[in-house]
Amino acid sequence: MTSTVETIGPAAARRAALAAQGFAHPRPSGPPTRRHLLRVLGRVRLLQLDSVNVAVRAHYMPVFSRLGPYDRALVDDAAWSHSARKPRLLVEAWAHEASLVPVEEWPLLWSGAFRDRWWRTYQPLVDRHPGLVDDILAAVKELGPISAGAIEKALEAPTRPRPPGASWWERSDVKRVCEYLFGIGSLTTGTRRHFERLYDLPERVLPPEVLAAPAPSAEEASRTLVLGSAVALGVATEPELRDYYRLAPKRSQVAVAELVDAGRLEQVQVRGWERPAYRVPGARVPRRITGRALLCPFDPLVWERARTERVFGFHYRIEIYVPEPKRRYGYYVFPFLLDGELVARVDLKADRVAGVLRVPGAFAEEGVDVPRVVAELAAELQAMADWLGLDGVEVGERGDLAAPLLREVRAQSRSVASLPAVSVSAGV
Repeated sequence: MTSTVETIGPAAARRAALAAQGFAHPRPSGPPTRRHLLRVLGRVRLLQLDSVNVAVRAHYMPVFSRLGPYDRALVDDAAWSHSARKPRLLVEAWAHEASLVPVEEWPLLWSGAFRDRWWRTYQPLVDRHPGLVDDILAAVKELGPISAGAIEKALEAPTRPRPPGASWWERSDVKRVCEYLFGIGSLTTGTRRHFERLYDLPERVLPPEVLAAPAPSAEEASRTLVLGSAVALGVATEPELRDYYRLAPKRSQVAVAELVDAGRLEQVQVRGWERPAYRVPGARVPRRITGRALLCPFDPLVWERARTERVFGFHYRIEIYVPEPKRRYGYYVFPFLLDGELVARVDLKADRVAGVLRVPGAFAEEGVDVPRVVAELAAELQAMADWLGLDGVEVGERGDLAAPLLREVRAQSRSVASLPAVSVSAGV
């Protein structure tokens, strides 16, 4: 007997996606705690890492977007420190990209489900220098947590003939093999120093019960990860479920089919979507979404750009690698979420020397209520500036929202005498 496929509207799909990502709940009324962080992690599943620090590191921002101002030490402690009172919650691994993932998911990532990822391109290098892997692992075991640069120095062989100033191993080879070993899970990150990765052995980083957990098959791991993607996305097509952990197409397609057969996923049709969609039975679809949030380019709500356009009608591209004259919106642009819609975008830069959050450009989406958008956006920008320890917000001239936003920032700074003074100017 063929089951009936439910049809839902795009607005319901959008609300389901927002609820799944944690935007259907109000922010905490007091300072966020480790319990609040756990709630966020239970929804987004992972925090993507990125080296760009124009405004704030990528892994901190999704937590701010959902909880509001919080102590960033909550994330640091969860990811890079460990004590009996505060056990490590997160570990670095390749998932969507380089990411922080819950420690209990570690066995899933080395099951074979990720066998064909980027690190296979380093296999010829490893084959050419089989001793280098052993040397690096030995250096990390003896000296870790340790940076790639320090490993290079440790591997210098002063008793072996070599050109002056050269290492026995090419330094670029050492760095690549470190990345390879990180990719396959033989190394992970013990801690970070000024965001530099310090490599360590998994057995010194992960809880013993995680290390002792039986390794799942690639098929079982794929099903578990696809199901986690479905929880995080609310409602999604198979390619979107696949993208969350960057699974291979065949593995994802088989996993989705098996989960549907087992009743753990259900197929739905979203009006206007060409592909079938899937959700976890009983996935929450709130009647409305309220609240506001700035989203960094690596927020899981918007990182799959085609999905962002289909779900929100919001064409979004990161323009970091676009030459400046060809950029449409700016270098590091944050979408602005308000009451369940992406209503604006702002180019942001934390100027730590001047002590201001710069807004070189601000742009409204078509048909939005501009006075309300600028009021909410100005307040959220000030909240972000306070969170980053900056003295105020400085609005530039680019974009149709810049002038009204500048006026609103100025008005709010005058009306709230208890807040730090906000610096505004006509240019950035």
